[in-house]
Amino acid sequence: MTSDPFFHPVSGLDLPRFAGIPTFMRLPYVPLDHPRLAEVQIGLIGSPWDSGTTNRPGPRHGPRQLRDMSTMIRAQNGATGVRPFELANIADLGDVAPNPADLQDAMARITRFFERVQAAGIRPLVAGGDHLNSLPILRALGKSEPLAMIHFDSHTDLFHSYFGGNMYTHGTPFRRAIEEGLLDPKRVVQIGIRGTTYDSEDRDFADSVGVRVIPIEEFHARGPEDVMIEAKEIVSERPTYVSYDIDFIDPAFAPGTGTPEVGGPNSYQALQVVRLLDGVDIVGADLVEVSPPFDQSGATAFLGISVMFEILCHMAGAVNG
Repeated sequence: MTSDPFFHPVSGLDLPRFAGIPTFMRLPYVPLDHPRLAEVQIGLIGSPWDSGTTNRPGPRHGPRQLRDMSTMIRAQNGATGVRPFELANIADLGDVAPNPADLQDAMARITRFFERVQAAGIRPLVAGGDHLNSLPILRALGKSEPLAMIHFDSHTDLFHSYFGGNMYTHGTPFRRAIEEGLLDPKRVVQIGIRGTTYDSEDRDFADSVGVRVIPIEEFHARGPEDVMIEAKEIVSERPTYVSYDIDFIDPAFAPGTGTPEVGGPNSYQALQVVRLLDGVDIVGADLVEVSPPFDQSGATAFLGISVMFEILCHMAGAVNG
């Protein structure tokens, strides 16, 4: 299938990149009540909510900055030659409307939004927001069967609770997702884990349920290619969610995030691991924790949207592959 020209982005050769309304990658805006929604195959969506943040707030502003920086994304992948906008009908579906004053209501709103996206047969690529956003998204996408997951991060986000029993923070989403049967823990791999810790409770839980944790020391020792071979073996051919926390990347290259950890991959490796996702059945993905208040140059957001473009290339190729 060749995509409908309606779903092609505006070219910088036709309209300067500093002009026009900054939708994701200059794609058409197709909200959930749009008459052409049924034609969309992949939807780029903002989830501007960070009420799960426990350190430096700000990721609620991430989707807006990612949209702005995405005007620099062009039609063709310079490394792989993939032209995703010609492979699938892709659109900006707008933002979820969270409730910043009520955490549980916000998660319910996010889940309802993605239930509508899934019912329309659209595969979502989401810009957060903090990492708690992944839980309500998974409640929609993993409702019928547990998903596999490839998770790039410096933290496991597998903690039981924070601050005397708070079960819902950006440090707990995947613990809840496994407990709720949304993820198959034996098909989950977490890559890049590092930094100081409170204790080993999250890693002990991972070991107890079969989550494969690849710490950064192992990542650097083995190299991205070998690590990604194992990651793809773990998820196998199962429907897979890809979750990419921008703090997976070393803060020298991505400083604009709330909980940075030193010693991570450089910007090339950040793209390389995603290019190595070929063959994975990506049914949904997110890029989270970009925090504009700590990203004055916009470099973190540009790296984040570049990661999203690499994920999009795989998703577009798989839609009609």
